[in-house]
Amino acid sequence: MKLIDGKMTAAAIKEEIKAEVEQMIEAGMKRPHLAAVLVGHDGGSEAYVKNKVIACEKCGFKSSLIRLEENTTEEELLDCIRQLNEDADVDGFIVQLPLPKHINEQKVINTIDYRKDVDGIHPMNAGRMALGLPSFISATPLGIITLMKRYNIPTSGKKCVVLGRSNIVGKPMAQLMLQKEHGDATVTICHSHSTTLKQECLEADIIIAAIGRPNFVTADMVKDGAIVIDVGTTRVADPTAKNGYRLNGDVKFDEVAPKCEYITPVPGGVGPMTICSLMKNTLSAAKKEIYE
Repeated sequence: MKLIDGKMTAAAIKEEIKAEVEQMIEAGMKRPHLAAVLVGHDGGSEAYVKNKVIACEKCGFKSSLIRLEENTTEEELLDCIRQLNEDADVDGFIVQLPLPKHINEQKVINTIDYRKDVDGIHPMNAGRMALGLPSFISATPLGIITLMKRYNIPTSGKKCVVLGRSNIVGKPMAQLMLQKEHGDATVTICHSHSTTLKQECLEADIIIAAIGRPNFVTADMVKDGAIVIDVGTTRVADPTAKNGYRLNGDVKFDEVAPKCEYITPVPGGVGPMTICSLMKNTLSAAKKEIYE
């Protein structure tokens, strides 16, 4: 069993990005600028945004954090997004999800300028990605594809099962694994209502678990020599932990790991790569590589 170290891989990629930013500055270009909008005080979102700000510093980016209160109206948030759309200094920005219940998430996503949508969630980017056209790719799936490439994991022709069908991970992940230039695999999507889920997993060479249920994937669902990518990050109460909780993956790591050829840990697997992908997308936005 080999552990896929997302933390180490992300650190190496950030160094590469930093070197590229330094070259851009020397060539007289402006420093890439990533902005983040955070509505309310959700603990998970706070931690995630903080990590993004730290990553920007490591990559040599300029970063801005816009904090809005929980009771911010939908129109106030949309106005904030329109201002970021118009701000020539901001290359890319993200609106941290989930949003408070009174705000229509899809309306917010639709208002983001797709040329600055470095999270890859605008319908323009999602659609172009599905068609295999140049686009900003959703950060977590891009991170997973990057990890597999860096570890030289063969995916072409392999049977890949994606657990979960969310717009942010499951669907784009399946699309990328299907595409010739990324995964070139045979892909099955399973979800909570799939009646043959266990059988599908047992036949899979690669399992990408993004179902949001702690310890969902157990040893009896995984064949020997499989590659298992765990996207799950559920907060589970843990009195022994400093902050009272620990992050738990969708895979029951201790019993599944011995059967795997490769597996990602939680934390330290996919998580750091998600933020790293956001940095890669922001660099692309600053260099106008995808949209002029």
